[in-house]
Amino acid sequence: MSRYPAPDINDLPDDIKARVLEVQEKAGFVPNVFLALARRPAEWRAFFAYHDALMTPETVGRTSGLTKGEREMIVTATSAANQCLYCVVAHGAILRIYEKKPLVADQVAVNHRKADISPRQRAMLDFAMKVCQQSHAIEDADIDALHAHGFTDEDAWDIAAITAFFGLSNRMASFSGMMPNPEFYLMGRQPKPR
Repeated sequence: MSRYPAPDINDLPDDIKARVLEVQEKAGFVPNVFLALARRPAEWRAFFAYHDALMTPETVGRTSGLTKGEREMIVTATSAANQCLYCVVAHGAILRIYEKKPLVADQVAVNHRKADISPRQRAMLDFAMKVCQQSHAIEDADIDALHAHGFTDEDAWDIAAITAFFGLSNRMASFSGMMPNPEFYLMGRQPKPR
C-alpha cells in the first residue's frame, strides 16, 4: 500500500476508527488514504477536517457554488498535473460517479481543454491549473474570467483552496508510495444495473 505500514484498524483511536468503518460501509472498502494517514492521528484529524470543509461544505454549514462533480474535476485535473497516481485514480472514480460520465475523468486528467465539459467548467479548470502551476502569477484578470462564467469571489476561493489542499495531499501520497485501491479503477465506468 505504501512505504509506511498502515496501522491496524483495531488499534486506531475510537473517532478515527468510527470514520474509517463508516467509509468502509458506504464504499464497500477502505480507501488506502484513510489508513495511511491514520499513523499520525492528530494530522489525520486536521487533514480530514479541512478535506470535509472543502469537499462537503454543507457538513460545516457552508454553501458552495461548485457542484460535487466540479470539486472532483479540480482534484483530478490538478492531481494529474502533480503526477499523483493515487488522487487521479481515486478522485477520478468519484468524478465519474458524480458526473455520470464514464470518460470524463480520463479526459480531465489528460487535457481538460479537450474534455467533454462545459465552458464554465473549462474556465474553472483553467484557473485551478494556474493556481496549481503558477499561483504567484494569479491576477485580477484571472478572477474576472471566472466572474464571466458566473463564479463568485467565494467560488474562486474554493477552487484555489481545493487546488492547494490537494497539492499537499498529492505530495504526501506520492512521497509515501500510496497506491490506489483496485476498486477505484472500475468505479463509474459502467452504468449500474437497474
